[in-house]
Amino acid sequence: MNPIEILSTYWPRLLDGTLMTIKLTLMGALIAALVSPGLALIRTQAGPLVQVPLRLYVSFVRGTPILAQLFLIFYGSGQFRPLLQEWGLWGFFRDPFNCALLTFALNSTAYQTEILRGGILGVPSGEIEAAKAIGMTRAKTMQRVIFPHAYRIAWPALGNEVILLMKASALASVVTVFDLMGRTRQVFSKTFDFSVYLWAALIYLGITAIFVIVWRQAEHRISRHLNPIAWERSKDKSLKATES
Repeated sequence: MNPIEILSTYWPRLLDGTLMTIKLTLMGALIAALVSPGLALIRTQAGPLVQVPLRLYVSFVRGTPILAQLFLIFYGSGQFRPLLQEWGLWGFFRDPFNCALLTFALNSTAYQTEILRGGILGVPSGEIEAAKAIGMTRAKTMQRVIFPHAYRIAWPALGNEVILLMKASALASVVTVFDLMGRTRQVFSKTFDFSVYLWAALIYLGITAIFVIVWRQAEHRISRHLNPIAWERSKDKSLKATES
């Protein structure tokens, strides 16, 4: 079969795998995004003893391959089956998708925590002092000064982390989660045609390109106050393009 025939014959499977890849990536990144701000605050403001467990967790995740982490959760949980059944958690850990999602969420949480920690430390101390001077509470300072500025600083690095997570999601296929790479391997086992891997690579590239465009647009919006003239020009161009 030629590459066009491969695509026309097996596109439903590739589409199904693509949707699974997007689902794993977005859910894993979203869970990490909800947890990491609190952990980043612990990393920047808590005492050394409180930080020890978090530092160990971050060091372990960043220092070990994500494939090893996936095996530890998926295969390792089977060693504790009686205990997990007693706690009512075996139904969760017996599902390969849940194990893959948990692995990616834990992995991304560690990286996003460190990225946000750097963003928080990058907030100028003068802005924090100014917030205190006008009577802002600690919570208001966090909400209106520290986190908005920290996210603007960390935004490009957070985007890179989501892209890396999307590419790492291909490892989910080794625990029978049929993401894009899993479906690609299925198709190859039937056709023995390497062109299916080319199509998979192009799909990954397409997903990444779309994500980068969306992420950069979001970056321009959250940074528009730094260059309002350029922002207004880009907005005028967008309006003209829409009208035409």
